[in-house]
Amino acid sequence: MNPADTSDLWWRTAVFYCLDVETFQDSDGDGNGDFAGLATRIDDLAALGVTCLWLMPFQPTPDRDDGYDISDFYGVDPRLGDLGRVAETIRIAHGRGIRVVMDLVVNHTSDRHPWFVSARRSRESKHREYYVWRDRPPRGQQKVVFPGEEESIWELDERTGQYFLHSFYRHQPDLNLANPEVRAEIARVIGFWLKLGIDGFRVDAVPFLVTREGIADTQDPHSFLRELHRFVGRRQGSALLLGEVGLPHEEQLAYFGDAATELDLQFDFLTAETTFLAFVRQEATPLARVLAARPKVDPRHGWAMFLRNHDELSLELLTEGEQAEVFDAFAPEEHQRVYGRGIVRRLAPMLEGDPRRLRMAYSLLFSLPGAPMLFYGEEIGMGELDGDLARGAVRGAMQWDGGPKGGFTTARRRRLGMATGGYAPAHVNLHDQRRDPESLWSFIAMLASRYRSTPEIAWGEFEVHDAGDPRVLVHQTTAGDVGFIALHNFSPESVTVSLPALPEGRTATVLVEHPGSPPQQEHTTQQLDGYGYRWLRVSPTAASAA
Repeated sequence: MNPADTSDLWWRTAVFYCLDVETFQDSDGDGNGDFAGLATRIDDLAALGVTCLWLMPFQPTPDRDDGYDISDFYGVDPRLGDLGRVAETIRIAHGRGIRVVMDLVVNHTSDRHPWFVSARRSRESKHREYYVWRDRPPRGQQKVVFPGEEESIWELDERTGQYFLHSFYRHQPDLNLANPEVRAEIARVIGFWLKLGIDGFRVDAVPFLVTREGIADTQDPHSFLRELHRFVGRRQGSALLLGEVGLPHEEQLAYFGDAATELDLQFDFLTAETTFLAFVRQEATPLARVLAARPKVDPRHGWAMFLRNHDELSLELLTEGEQAEVFDAFAPEEHQRVYGRGIVRRLAPMLEGDPRRLRMAYSLLFSLPGAPMLFYGEEIGMGELDGDLARGAVRGAMQWDGGPKGGFTTARRRRLGMATGGYAPAHVNLHDQRRDPESLWSFIAMLASRYRSTPEIAWGEFEVHDAGDPRVLVHQTTAGDVGFIALHNFSPESVTVSLPALPEGRTATVLVEHPGSPPQQEHTTQQLDGYGYRWLRVSPTAASAA
């Protein structure tokens, strides 16, 4: 597909940035981030090279699950602002060329949502069938998502004497998506936010929307996603549906649908998890194997690439032995692990703050075919919070300057935590890094710029080369007569690898490489320092182009 013909597929080459409004910037000194504060920071995101802002839930909530327990789909948590502030933030972002997507959390509601409050009053409530009820839990029920915190996915409602389904926490009752009235309610919610200016949705916990008790066996479980896609397309043809589908690649294909009928973009969990295994082993082999086997998808579909996000680093797709390797290396303390499957740490401390390893990791992220996603604070190498905070450890306040409160708030008493020690604001903050051309922020801004100006990364035909050395990953994308080659050394030792000779009439230009890289005399012989990296663009020579 010609990139010139794909303006409506903007998300294929977007640079995503995920943030929680509550932890980003406080404008009024109450200790909470808010939309007014976020609006003042849009220029910082534009300078970094962000082209799509992903907002974590900001609707009214009891806040027992970091906002994913929503009590009003149409509102704004009063701590964060109001609809006017949201509209203003969207307008400012659009003015800087940044689209805005938001979380769509429709697997469940808060138990304080008016629908559920009504539903549990009586079995005859008009909202009763908005949720999934049983006289007794079925046999062979699915396992709990949060072992140690929940023992079952069914909870008895004492007043009505029936059990309700909750795939996650008991205070988050599952919506009955087999009910047409519920689907109509969800469509109204989507239409509302699209009208306000939202450019798409990150759909939360997608597999739970299609494979659970609330979908009748005789009903096509993917029908809901197809309805969602058709509705969004009718209301706003360029709007995005980005899905959280933590499954192996082959199983993810069903969630794209036939002929682009379901999700547009999916997070690539298997590649992310395998990347950390490769970091541990200091070998590219496991990652090369996964990337080589990743299914080719319709050009209208794509992958969202990430290293860390707002949740734990899940290792569910790795074998038990592989999980143990990653746990031992990156989460040696018990409080750094959750649910027996994930790590609650940020990337910089996991890589011991080593600038070489961090730069190699982010070079890899931006070089892989897919849309790169950053979690707030990654661009400056923020650390996680101390203590046994579970997933909250990676959700500290953004560090804008070197003051004791990191420029996040002027509140007398800081409500939200911040990293300490070598990752405290005095050592890690955006103000200092934006003024340092050698900082991690400057490096990631450069990568975002190179990525955006190299469309063949996203649109080219992808292949993995045998580097002849298990420590090095070499991959290539080719679009017409232009190609892109990336090399990444996962080990601390210098290496020399071989590349295939360039076709006649082609030349290779270096786009990105690690500082102090030795001059390359021949394209076929590439030298990389420890944790070194190099991006090459292959294009016709002036003579052949003429």
